[in-house]
Amino acid sequence: MNEDSLMHAPEFVIKPRSHTVWEKQCVRLHCTVSGWPDPRVIWYKNNVTIDPMARPGKYKLQSSYNVHSLQIDRCDFDDTAQYRVSAMNSRGELSTFASVVVKRFKGEVDETLPMPRHGIVSEYGITFETHIVDGFGVSFGREGETMSLGAMVIISPNLARYQPEVQWYRDDVLLQPSKWCQMHWSGDKATLTLTHLNKEDEGLYTLRITTKTKYETYSAYVFVRDADAEVEGAPGAPLDVTCQDANKDYVIVTWKQPAVDGGNSILGYFVDRCEVGTTHWSQCNDTPIKFARFPVTGLVEGRSYTFRVRAVNKSGMSRPSRTSEVVAAMDPADRARMRGTSAPWTGQIIVTEEEPAEGVVPGRPKELEVAEATKNYVVLSWKPPGERGHEGIMYYVEKCVSGTDSWQRVNTEIPVKSPRYALFDLAEGKAYRFRVRCCNSAGVGEPSEATEATTVGDKLDIPSAPGRVVPTRNTATSVVVSWEASRNAKELVGYYIEASIVGSKTFEPCNNKPVKTTRFICHGLVTGESYVFRVKALNAAGLSECSQESEAIEVKAAIASPTPPYGISILECVRDSMVLAWKQPTFIGGADITGYFVDYREVINGVPGKWHEANVKAVSDRAYRVSDLKENRKYQFQVRAANMAGVGIPSLPSETFICEEWTIAVPGPPHDLQVTEVRANTLVLLFKPPVYQGRDPVNGFYIDIKEADAEEEAWRGVNEKAISTNYMKIKILKEGETYVFRVRAQNKAGVGKASEPTEPVLAETKPGTTEIVVDIDDDGVISMNFACSNLTPDSKFVWSKNYKEITDETRITVATSGEKSKAIFNMPAEDDIGIYSCAVTHTNGESSSYTLSAEELRKLLEISHDHKFPIIPLKTELAVELQEKGRVRFWLQAEKISANGKIQYVFNDNTLSQGEKYKMNFNKDTGVIEMIMESLLQEDEGTFTFQLQDGKATNQSSLVLIGEVFKQLQKESEFMCKEWHRKQGPHFVEYLSYEVTPECCVFLKCKVGNIKKETVALWYKDGREVKGDGNLTFTEGVLNLEIAQISKKDAGVYEIVMKDDRGKDTSTLNLTEQGFRDLMNEMFSHIAKSSTALKIQSTEEGIRLYSFVSYYNEALQVTWHHKDSAIAFTDRIKSGVVGEQLWLQITEPTEKDKGKYAIEFHDGKGGLKRTVELAGQAFDDAYAEFQRLKAAAIAERNRARVAGGLPDVVTIQELKALNLTCNISGDPVPEVVWLKNEREIVSDDHYIMKFESGKYASFTITTVNTTDSGKYSILVKNKYGTESADFTISVFSPDSKK
Repeated sequence: MNEDSLMHAPEFVIKPRSHTVWEKQCVRLHCTVSGWPDPRVIWYKNNVTIDPMARPGKYKLQSSYNVHSLQIDRCDFDDTAQYRVSAMNSRGELSTFASVVVKRFKGEVDETLPMPRHGIVSEYGITFETHIVDGFGVSFGREGETMSLGAMVIISPNLARYQPEVQWYRDDVLLQPSKWCQMHWSGDKATLTLTHLNKEDEGLYTLRITTKTKYETYSAYVFVRDADAEVEGAPGAPLDVTCQDANKDYVIVTWKQPAVDGGNSILGYFVDRCEVGTTHWSQCNDTPIKFARFPVTGLVEGRSYTFRVRAVNKSGMSRPSRTSEVVAAMDPADRARMRGTSAPWTGQIIVTEEEPAEGVVPGRPKELEVAEATKNYVVLSWKPPGERGHEGIMYYVEKCVSGTDSWQRVNTEIPVKSPRYALFDLAEGKAYRFRVRCCNSAGVGEPSEATEATTVGDKLDIPSAPGRVVPTRNTATSVVVSWEASRNAKELVGYYIEASIVGSKTFEPCNNKPVKTTRFICHGLVTGESYVFRVKALNAAGLSECSQESEAIEVKAAIASPTPPYGISILECVRDSMVLAWKQPTFIGGADITGYFVDYREVINGVPGKWHEANVKAVSDRAYRVSDLKENRKYQFQVRAANMAGVGIPSLPSETFICEEWTIAVPGPPHDLQVTEVRANTLVLLFKPPVYQGRDPVNGFYIDIKEADAEEEAWRGVNEKAISTNYMKIKILKEGETYVFRVRAQNKAGVGKASEPTEPVLAETKPGTTEIVVDIDDDGVISMNFACSNLTPDSKFVWSKNYKEITDETRITVATSGEKSKAIFNMPAEDDIGIYSCAVTHTNGESSSYTLSAEELRKLLEISHDHKFPIIPLKTELAVELQEKGRVRFWLQAEKISANGKIQYVFNDNTLSQGEKYKMNFNKDTGVIEMIMESLLQEDEGTFTFQLQDGKATNQSSLVLIGEVFKQLQKESEFMCKEWHRKQGPHFVEYLSYEVTPECCVFLKCKVGNIKKETVALWYKDGREVKGDGNLTFTEGVLNLEIAQISKKDAGVYEIVMKDDRGKDTSTLNLTEQGFRDLMNEMFSHIAKSSTALKIQSTEEGIRLYSFVSYYNEALQVTWHHKDSAIAFTDRIKSGVVGEQLWLQITEPTEKDKGKYAIEFHDGKGGLKRTVELAGQAFDDAYAEFQRLKAAAIAERNRARVAGGLPDVVTIQELKALNLTCNISGDPVPEVVWLKNEREIVSDDHYIMKFESGKYASFTITTVNTTDSGKYSILVKNKYGTESADFTISVFSPDSKK
């Protein structure tokens, strides 16, 4: 049968129908298509192709037996659209449409995502564009930690005071600020801070930015791991503790079991409660319960409580869960009434009761039933009776064993207030019936109808294990795990997923908060590792058994068909064909693109026709000539990319192009621009020449550049002179700036149309960027090496020369291993000069290049030659040294030589061998090679050589010992031999020398060795023995002879002799003439160094300059300088020494004496100078002080004085005459006054006072009487001063004395 007769265009047997669904529901569109060949079906949303990989988990496409479906999960308002399904084969294309409308439940506006608002806002009159950038990724935290999620938000136009609506959601539930989460908006960044992570915080977080015109969302998952257990092996904390069915004295606490049991089964749970306002936690149950729900009774009406839960296994207790919300113990009706009021909740409950009506016994409770039954407890619930009056009522609960009629009251002491009651301590497996009575102050009412018999035991079964687990690849660190739901599971809470690296046998939880769907993305996996997965279901009764383990899957990015190419342009047009070019898809699907398919269709009067395949076989280039077109007709084109996953969806139709021959003289546009080797300031641009050459061949290219966000007028040239290559390294970038590039070709006619611009490129050096490294191995092989740490499983290293891939390995051999690749030069030569580059596929542009110039090649060849013919490196060349006894050691040290190295010792071309004369040694650890000879004889003059070989590496070093060099070495060897023998007896280690101490004492000293008790030391000077005295010491091998206050008489030849029975040794020191002068000069040097700074002192004669030394020797020579000239001493300027003071006296200084003065100490060498500046203020101050002292001296010399002659006490007999005389001095002649008892005495007949010649003063009492007794004074004075002398006169009578 002819195949053409079977072929027919697609037809829709069943068309998709429109749907109206509620928000968050799932919708599925179905259609059935016939046609042959089998049509290819593509789904569109508002004429935009639906790509399931763009939003993983949102769309699911399925095709089976011509039935095609599109499933949209968790619908939101953005999914309201017109959907088109297109079926296409070689016979034609057909489309059909269906609409989806997403609605929202009334009353739930506050708990779901808000409705987008479209259109222009009247109060602003503008449309806002919102972009969320630098968003948060999948995050991992641990309980107790703090985590912040943030994203930068760009809103344009940027209005300073405009505040968008910023909302955060967790699992589509709007979050409100609380102590657990805090929200912040800084104007351009939204931040959510989770202050204290708990497993309740795990989930999908969504940031929603709503403006007046639209909204943008951004989502990522947050995982919270358990905190470290306080007790090793203890389980994780329970989560999601909530309170239900709260009443006056009763509440049901529920929770979810943890994913981590600590390695041992959880024995049960303890529930704790805490009254609001206190910090005391009390345990509600005495024994652990396994059911994840527990009725708490005994609450005090009107009080508020919080609850928490702890899990326990045989290892210990878990950490407590996060506390529940506050719950009040009160009647539900009262709570409902309180919710209806607008008054704020204060945390206090006031219970009021109406006045009871007397005598009304309450009726029977109604609708009694067993609300819940487990093996630990049974919960009863009922409704209050209709007849109860206005008084509050309470209840008594009664039970009886089924089959009997013996009723027993359960709460005998205190009736309960709530129409709920939990009964504990029932026998498991027994059947009971229950009834309830009401009571008040009027009495106890009739019992209610009894319940049916209830057997004590768990009514809720643990879920069955989930079904088949199927993992599929997602990203490089995540896997999508789907499974079959647990069958017949009641009250299912969710699922836990666990993962294990193949071979480890250790499973770790992928989620710590149960998920209710049967599909979950497990993040945080290790790229390249293989994992198996299993799933557990849970409800309040517990966790199910684990599902069967999934098949192993390697973690790496999933492979999908590529996204559409884009940027279709025309490179050349002739009468019946057009050459197209396009850009590579933005997402290649995780696998190399194997080729492209081009379709075309004719456009007649603006109406597109049917698509036709231009190529049956895929083309690998991004350019293709479409033939068999009709001249002057209009055409549109579309391109599809293919990889190993299949053919991707086609691109959007191109612009409409007219098929007419180009006749322009200039070239067409270059195409296929690619950017590689992007760094902070450079990149390399690659391109292909234009297909249309123009009138003449292309002879060059120009590169244009502009900032990505700049206007078209900002294009500027990179190169002033056209380049001939199809690549260029651009070096004018600024780090952090984003650029676009284009290329123009030229020929003789001019410059042609510019190419399509590249995609924006950010100038930055990405972290981890590496460069090509040139290496030369030990065999001299030159290679270029490139390493990349960001490889994917499908990555390949591609080496190029001058940016053309190297396929011929004649000159270059490429070897790749793991993350490293090398390009090896087979026979390096000038033909290898060029630019070498290496790019790594399936990475974020990992690439580098290396330019091999002629000079670089020359250097590499030199190094290669050294590696091929290696030389053993030497730390030192062959050298010679003398050792003890005058032994001669020849040696060298190799920097690197193995233990297998061999040494050959050569002398004058003759090989030497180990023997009595030659001792050879090779230290393999240090590389030291040596040869030792006991002595040098005349026949040993010549050339010594050490020849080294280590594998193929060689080296040698020679030492020439001839002529004077040999003789000097031989002489030194003989001397050392003699020295060795000398040292066998007592000998001088250090020969006799002298030392001058800073105190200018001279010590003659020597150091001796190999002495013993019998060894004697004798000192001699000029051949005469110096007798030993206290200055001669002989301790610790040191001999000293002290010469104190050395002078010329100490000059001479000193000798010391050491001797005992083993021999003697002599040391001589010549301290005559030059030797003595040298010693004295050294002493003078010490004296000079001890001198103090030159100081200025004023005296009554003039100004004195002086310096002190620690010791003065009369042989010391000093020179005084004034203004750098030696001073000629006169009577007015003199120098001298007083003790240790050296001085210069300037008598009656004048202005000429100003200037710089110095004292120079001579020590036979450079000497030493001390200087002082006697000028300016220093001179003025010194001169003033001199004048003062001079005046004081004159005054002191010329002042009035009593020179002497007066006694201290005069005793005289009455009636005697008294005459006292004293010498007086002073210039001018002093005035003389005599005083008695401080009163002046006037000369008369009784007192006669005389002053003669200005020198002699006399005091006479002619006749002494007793009244003359007293204290007398003489007072002399002149203009320079006053002085007095005192004496006492004691008069006695002869009678009184008797």
